[in-house]
Formats: sequence, structure tokens, C-alpha cells
Amino acid sequence: MSISRRLFLKNGAFALASIGVGPMFGPTFLRSTAFGETTAQKRKKTLICIFQRGAADGLNIVVPHGDPNLYTHRGGFAVARPSKSDAQSALDLDGFFGLHPALASFMPIFKDGHLAAIQACGSPDGTRSHFDAQDYMEAGTPGDKRAPGGWLSRAVLACPEDRAKLASGGPFRAVAMGCDNGLPLSLQGDLGALAIPDLASFGIGIKNLKGKGLNVGGANGVVDGFESIYDSAVGDVLHGPGKESFEAIAALNKLSPGSYTAANGAVYPNGRFGQSMKQIAQLVKADVGVEVAFAEMGGWDTHTTQANRLTQQLRDFGQGISALYRDLGDRMSDVVILTMSEFGRTVRPNGTNGTDHGHATCFFALGGDVQGGKVLGHWPGLAPEQLYENRDLALTTDFRAVFGEIAVKHLGAQGLDKIFPGYTGTASDFRGVMRSA
Repeated sequence: MSISRRLFLKNGAFALASIGVGPMFGPTFLRSTAFGETTAQKRKKTLICIFQRGAADGLNIVVPHGDPNLYTHRGGFAVARPSKSDAQSALDLDGFFGLHPALASFMPIFKDGHLAAIQACGSPDGTRSHFDAQDYMEAGTPGDKRAPGGWLSRAVLACPEDRAKLASGGPFRAVAMGCDNGLPLSLQGDLGALAIPDLASFGIGIKNLKGKGLNVGGANGVVDGFESIYDSAVGDVLHGPGKESFEAIAALNKLSPGSYTAANGAVYPNGRFGQSMKQIAQLVKADVGVEVAFAEMGGWDTHTTQANRLTQQLRDFGQGISALYRDLGDRMSDVVILTMSEFGRTVRPNGTNGTDHGHATCFFALGGDVQGGKVLGHWPGLAPEQLYENRDLALTTDFRAVFGEIAVKHLGAQGLDKIFPGYTGTASDFRGVMRSA
């Protein structure tokens, strides 16, 4: 008989989504350990995805200051054209586009050729619902909620090596760090992924309980905190050969997240997002097999008083990602950081010094193999006749072309249709985010 449940620590700090336990079910890392497969690791390519929840205003993030219609529509609400005498003006990238000044920490990475922006990017579906748009983007199926699971889970499973050895990445191959609602849709599916609100309160305690037969850190004990719901159903798996999986989880105690020191002078911003970036770096550097990691940052829904709010958002966003990039150092040759948001915001400001729900926006990609130092994509223009529904930046790059290029060229996935059900795009739609081999 099989059962399907979620596994939690008592403090709710750890969750593993979509567990089915039984003779042929269960999280793949648990099943493979029970069946004696190897857990030997080798360093793999890693993809770190960051979701800007709330719809980020791409026009004031990667500023098309060379398009005069920007200032016709936005006036002083737009970020000013680059000026050496104005610290609040855009930071010029290529003579046409510039960065919001709060993203100054991105400039060295861009100049080094390891950061690219993709403008006029997003979902071809026209919904302006945050919830629907986020679901469509995380599922990889614009306008369709029928596909099970998320695109990140499917991307890893579309890698031949990983498909052959589902547990090759171990229990930490796919992690979501600091997410409000547990495991994000992007990572749901057959892959098996961990949702960790905070490493420091991960909830893995080791108690000296005699007679349990587990060796963790040289002391006899068990991983404390797991609910007893599995005892009768899968006791043989959890307390027998499967104990190695939980010893691996308990090994995170040795990371001592509270005493972690970033490398290369990296300084993470205070707050939840900075903490998530730091802890992702710690997991990657610990060589526990992270292949895909997911984090999020809310607060981008700037209907009112956008200028000050966006400046603070972007400062934390840019500093957090830049610190992650710096902290990982040479490891960035094997890492890509990808940012995304469900849609952009209106070209014209509203009556409350903000912007409303729009259409296309901008994404960022960072990494050693990223073809950086460029703003990629096709610029549609901001003339009235060029706007989407006479109000928004038009879409010229389907997000699946960006996600798909990184999945194929970085992770080694095969078959875009396996990652994005119903998608008819091909490699010809890629935007040159990744350098050619």
C-alpha cells in the first residue's frame, strides 16, 4: 500500500513536496538510498533562479534612455538620461540603455562581460493577474495551468545524465531558500526538492537517544523533529538503509550558518533576501550537490510612491546578487544566476506616483558562461502605435526562449517540449544569453 504525505519538521522549517511513500514511490533521493545507489558527488552546473514577485518595472530598471518616447510618456517619473553631474541619473550601458542608479553594484559585472539584461521579455499571455502570471511562468506554460509541476523540475529531469541517475545530486540537488509559501511551483514535480526558509532555523537537532542506531557526527543519535507519521508506514526505510539520507540532511548542522563568512570581500545586505543569497552561496560552496536553487523577493508591486520604493528594492536586489556573485568567486564559471518577474508595469505613470500592471519587463542573467556586457532581445519601441494595448511595453522575447536556452546550454537539458509542454519554439528563438561552446 502506498501513501502520499508531506514531511515536516515540528517547527515547520523543512518541507519536502509531493512525497509518495511505498514500494515504488517516495522522494527519489530517499528511494535510491534505500536501494543502495551511490551518492558520490561531482561538481555540476548550477542554476540559481530569483523571482521578483509583484511585477518589476523594467523600464526604470534597464532604462531605454535612448528612446525619446520614454520621456514623452513618463516625464520626470522616468530615470533621467545618464549624466556625470546627476547621481540619480541612469548608468549608461551601451548608449541606448542604462541601469537604475541603485543597481550600481551590477556595473562592474556588466563591464567584465558576465552580466546580460534581456529587455522586452516575459509571458505572451496577456493576464494582469499576479497569481495567474506567476503560475504560468513557474509552470512554463503561459495561459495553461494543466501541466503538472514546474519548469525547473522538468529541466533537470530532461538532462540525460540526471534522468539516468535521479539521485545523482543527492537530497540538496534542488532547493528553495526563504520562500514564503513553501516549495515554489517552479520546483514542484518528480524531481524532489527541499524548501528551506532559513538554514539557521533548519530544525535539525541531534539528540542522544540510545538504541536508534544512527551515527551522526560521531555521536549516537537521530535527527530530531521529524513527525512520527512515517514510523509505521516506512520505518524500515527511514530507520534502516534510508538513514544515510537523514544523516546527509543532518550534516548541514556542520555548516554553522550563523558563523559563515563570505569570501572575496562580499557583503550581503541585511534582510531576508540578502540572507537567502548568502545561504545559497553557502550551500553551493559546501558541495552538497546543488543543481538548481530558487529564491524570491517580493515588494515590486509599485502602484504608489514608486520612486523611493523601487530605489530601496533595487539596492537590496543588486547588492544581494552582486554579493552572491562575488562570494562564489571562481565557482561562477559553473553557475548562472537568472532573474525574472511575472510581468512589467505600464509605460505611463498613474495618478498616485506609481505604475499599474503591464506586460513585458526585463530579466538579468549572470555567470561565467553568460554572454554579458550586452542588453539582449529586440527593442519594440515606445511610440504610441508600438505599445501593447496602447499602454504597455510590447513583448518581443518569450520567457521560454530565455529559460530554455539556459536549460539546454548550461544544464544540458534535451527537448524544449519536455520542459515547456506545448511550446513550439526552437533554438533559433534563443537570444544569445549563453556563450557558444
